[in-house]
Amino acid sequence: MKKIVALFLFLTLCSFVAHKFYVSIYKIDYNAKKQRLEITTRIFIDDLNAAIQKNYKQKTHLGETTESTLDEQLMNRYLSEHFIVFVNGKKSICQYVSHEYQDNVLLGYYKINAVPKITSLKVQNTALLEISDQQQNIIQSQLGGKKQSLLLTAETTSGLLK
Repeated sequence: MKKIVALFLFLTLCSFVAHKFYVSIYKIDYNAKKQRLEITTRIFIDDLNAAIQKNYKQKTHLGETTESTLDEQLMNRYLSEHFIVFVNGKKSICQYVSHEYQDNVLLGYYKINAVPKITSLKVQNTALLEISDQQQNIIQSQLGGKKQSLLLTAETTSGLLK
């Protein structure tokens, strides 16, 4: 009986330990009318600031009142180097549209123009892997009425959507 109580107490106390999640979400939708891919990123602000500082040795203030245009430029540079989309086998340029904040998450909006048809979509995503090897980058897509998703990690940094 004492062992059961001790086990229950241990499991209860463990459930109160703070746990940091290392997850970001990238949503890719195809807008056939405008012939473009529309991409929304959801990334924890503190993780993105830390990754930018680690890569470029410069402190950024994304999500703060002191955020500058240089911070925005570094964010876009970082994401363009770590989040790469290949449309129909060709590397495509994600054009920055805007960003906003919801609580502690940065929502970034991007687009890839001149996409009349999609036969394949490959995504390579190494964003935030330098911060934690537990980082998971979830890719969700809506292509031709078909929902698909990828889970990209340190072990698997790219995947193909058809």
